[in-house]
Amino acid sequence: MPDLKQERRVRQMGFNVIAGVDEAGRGPLAGPVVAGAVILPEFIGKGSGLWRIRDSKKLSSSEREELFEIIMQESVAVGAGEADSQEIDRLNIFQATLLAMERAVMSLSVQPDFCLVDGIRRIDSVPSQAIKKGDLICLSISAASIIAKVIRDRKMKEFEKIYPGYGFAENKGYATVEHRRALLELGPCPIHRLSFEPVRLCADRFVCIPNKEVSEKRVERWK
Repeated sequence: MPDLKQERRVRQMGFNVIAGVDEAGRGPLAGPVVAGAVILPEFIGKGSGLWRIRDSKKLSSSEREELFEIIMQESVAVGAGEADSQEIDRLNIFQATLLAMERAVMSLSVQPDFCLVDGIRRIDSVPSQAIKKGDLICLSISAASIIAKVIRDRKMKEFEKIYPGYGFAENKGYATVEHRRALLELGPCPIHRLSFEPVRLCADRFVCIPNKEVSEKRVERWK
């Protein structure tokens, strides 16, 4: 279970304000990659709901929503940042993820002295350390994973209203069978990641489609 050992270790190095940073949405075919940044209190009481925090992937949607509110209420500061599908296509998903993390840290109302970052690559704007599978062992990173996941899921539900037919409210942009089928039938919409091969292949198919009437309907659909 995640705890505060990593945060305590960094405080012993002389840093006082420590943020955990994590992302959600590296793998989907559509939508932004979203990062969360969370500064937890140095001391957390035994009865605090913050001790219920786990890696977002190990929680149900309702559990994430409940813990999201607890994190928002009990944390020193919470930030979020994103990189949209166009930035992902231009930069690549790895660099876009780092950009979203930098934006999440910069959005914090209290700027950290040090960041603990989930994964294998630290960020550059603040002294930081990357921790492989940090969302499993570090409480502030786990909290950040919940913030990122809940915010991204909410965004994808809103995109379902704007771009119906792909099932974004359910699949959150991931490559489910239904999502791939919709891509074949409708082609990509403006939030699809054209640099991801399944989307690119569908985009090529629609660009080259010989049926002018069908092609014009697709253009009209997303005006």
